[in-house]
Amino acid sequence: MNAQRWHGHATKSAVVVGCTALAMTVTGTTAQAHSPRDVARQTLPANDGWAAYGTGTTGGAAADAEHVYTVTTWAEFRSALEAGGSAPKIIKVRGTIDAVSEGCEAFAAPGYDFDAYLAAYAPEVWGLDTDLSAEPADSPEGLRRTSAANQDKAIKVSVPANTTIIGVGRNAGIKGASLQIRAVDNVIIRNIAFESPIDCFPQWDPTDGSKGNWNSEYDTAVVYGSTHVWLDHNTFTDGSHPDSAAPTYFGMLYQQHDGELDIVRGSNYVTASWNVFTEHDKTILIGNSDSESTAVGDRGKLKVTFHHNLFSKLVERAPRVRFGQVDSYNNHFVADASYSYSFGIGKESQLVAQHNAFTLPAGVSAAKALKKWSEAPVTADGNHVNGKPVDLIAVHNAEIPAETLQSGAAGRPPCVPGRPREGRPRHRHRPGRRRRKSAAQGAPACPRPTSSSPCREGASSWRAPGRAPPSGCRPAPSGRIPAGPSAASAPRPPDSPREPCTSTRADAVTTPASGTP
Repeated sequence: MNAQRWHGHATKSAVVVGCTALAMTVTGTTAQAHSPRDVARQTLPANDGWAAYGTGTTGGAAADAEHVYTVTTWAEFRSALEAGGSAPKIIKVRGTIDAVSEGCEAFAAPGYDFDAYLAAYAPEVWGLDTDLSAEPADSPEGLRRTSAANQDKAIKVSVPANTTIIGVGRNAGIKGASLQIRAVDNVIIRNIAFESPIDCFPQWDPTDGSKGNWNSEYDTAVVYGSTHVWLDHNTFTDGSHPDSAAPTYFGMLYQQHDGELDIVRGSNYVTASWNVFTEHDKTILIGNSDSESTAVGDRGKLKVTFHHNLFSKLVERAPRVRFGQVDSYNNHFVADASYSYSFGIGKESQLVAQHNAFTLPAGVSAAKALKKWSEAPVTADGNHVNGKPVDLIAVHNAEIPAETLQSGAAGRPPCVPGRPREGRPRHRHRPGRRRRKSAAQGAPACPRPTSSSPCREGASSWRAPGRAPPSGCRPAPSGRIPAGPSAASAPRPPDSPREPCTSTRADAVTTPASGTP
């Protein structure tokens, strides 16, 4: 049997350690601890993006001792997810869990052979006018479908409501799995190194494009019809199976990856913070169709915040947005020669992209940061390219006049009445002092005025290599999620507004230090 020629899932390949390129202290936009020494019970702070809106996001913080699990194998992980229904639970992942440890051959249907598949559907034999949907069950395509169904059942897992999944110790990771967060509320996923699942049995579609194409399944994480989801300090990567190493068949890339993160089908109130998204093609999708049937469920939803993430060596979709109200700030985008675009402006989207940093190689224009798919307003200000302030909309419109963008989106979380828009920042919380609750808690902070600094929530991610941060800015993060806050690393108060750094010195806007967002 020859199940496939590439990407037989290696059992001993190295895994990117979660957050190695973007690690955190509890300084800055981090979690407010339910227990001062148990990070697994930390919850999303008030005002931390859209996932803090309304009821907020607490995951499994309220779990009792019977619903706290430490898992080291894929079987244990699946069992922990299934146990206890939607009762609050905490799943601690220790070490690297491999959902495909036995390789792709374990899913292959009896009789499936990749060489036979290639021989049967080569364009010179099959042509490019007819798809394979009518092929019988005992055909090479039919056997491929059966094999794919076996993999689908094995690697997809459903994450229930009121769940926290957190990596503990060193090298906490999940390989080859697809996490399905479907029709649930209140989920936290932190400190996990995800290696993208590979589709062991991609389908050849002769009718896809003028030359046909290979189509694959399986996103690393899918938020589908769910609310209040916080993804924090994770790494998403293709790992040991990059597209750059993939072969071509029938003249087309043998594509075995789909997305790293999809937020679709009426999902709402999602925050993605301090993550690394790296070495991938189609990275993040918000809204998966322009169709009116999909729009009915998506309009007024898909509210998502991205902040302090590192997007490195990606091709596109960071993110690509349809209908969503998306706020993206204080992120770092590092491109290479394969770069296509970062922000995709799609149907009825409202994207606000502020105070982000772009590191682009020679010959790659800042005009590529934005990509127009449909007519929709966008706000993009306070962004920096290679250390210099750049009006991304103006550059895009000047270089790509056929895709002129209109400014004026309102994707930022709404203000809360009574919260300050201007004036001096609130004081940080200090251990030993009680926080005063306000009616504003649970909703995102009002936006502060922009400035020449590329920072909101302080400039922790924008210090120059080897230099101290500017006055009024916190130092860059280091280390993984710590055991708990200390006097030197207390979280900000829950009612702190976003604000630019007070300093506008030149060294506040230089390229971030290597390994920070």
